Amino acid sequence: MNSETSPDDVKVSGLFFYPVKSCGGISIAKATLETTGLAHDREWMLVDTRHNPARFLTQREHPELATVGLTLHLATGELTLSRAGAAPLTVARPTDRSKLLRVKVWSAEVFGIDAGDAAAQWFAALLGGSAAQVRLVYFHREYPRFCNTKYAGDVGATTYFADGYPVLVTNQASLDDLNRRANRSAERALPMNRFRPNVVLSGLPAWDEDHIDTLTVGSSLLKLVKPCVRCEITTTDQATGSRLSDEPLNTLARFRNNPDLGGVTFGWNAIVLNAGELAVNQPASVEYRF
Repeated sequence: MNSETSPDDVKVSGLFFYPVKSCGGISIAKATLETTGLAHDREWMLVDTRHNPARFLTQREHPELATVGLTLHLATGELTLSRAGAAPLTVARPTDRSKLLRVKVWSAEVFGIDAGDAAAQWFAALLGGSAAQVRLVYFHREYPRFCNTKYAGDVGATTYFADGYPVLVTNQASLDDLNRRANRSAERALPMNRFRPNVVLSGLPAWDEDHIDTLTVGSSLLKLVKPCVRCEITTTDQATGSRLSDEPLNTLARFRNNPDLGGVTFGWNAIVLNAGELAVNQPASVEYRF
């Protein structure tokens, strides 16, 4: 690990979590960072039971999921779903182990607890198909999901239903540079929510995240382990669910293609070495790789 001096004005400028994978995000001022990521991040997921194991559903094939608003009731663990044209629905956190489903996220097979028919019917009305096919599940914590040791190492890093790692870190200056390269004015600038980060940093030079080894925020310690390869979700307007262009993928392809990973990258996946508390405007320090 390199001891190169961290920029003095680095801070956390945004915190976000996504209770249901691929549905709407929630911006927060403070967050608890657990070893699995920000508390309550991607604990729920939609699956298609026509596959065995049931296969995860995301905005890749269903961009309309972006329009699903979420309210998490911390005292009860209940989740309220909302969207235009439908009555809100509050779903209890399931605990019935007889409702376990084996589910698949990319190559990882884990268990989720089915959240019941009302939630399935609500999402089936949005996505099409039947309530028997579209199910909402809650991550069963007794069966941990380990991160790929090729990148995470042997520290035993785990996550819930995220694509692969506990935390996604992005850099505001990198987004500003991306918008400049795409010739987008302030009025047309792509917002950070296209990239669905957990932690947004400001005060770093553009693309400096490519060289960061660890990020310290208070007592929390994150290790950046793998660039995040981006897909068509970044072309989806997170307010409307529409896809009106191939940006930012076209611009990223001009200067952010990573042949070793098979795509263009923006942001970094991180694992949690020390849990703690995070807050917007909290100072952060970085250490760089050699």
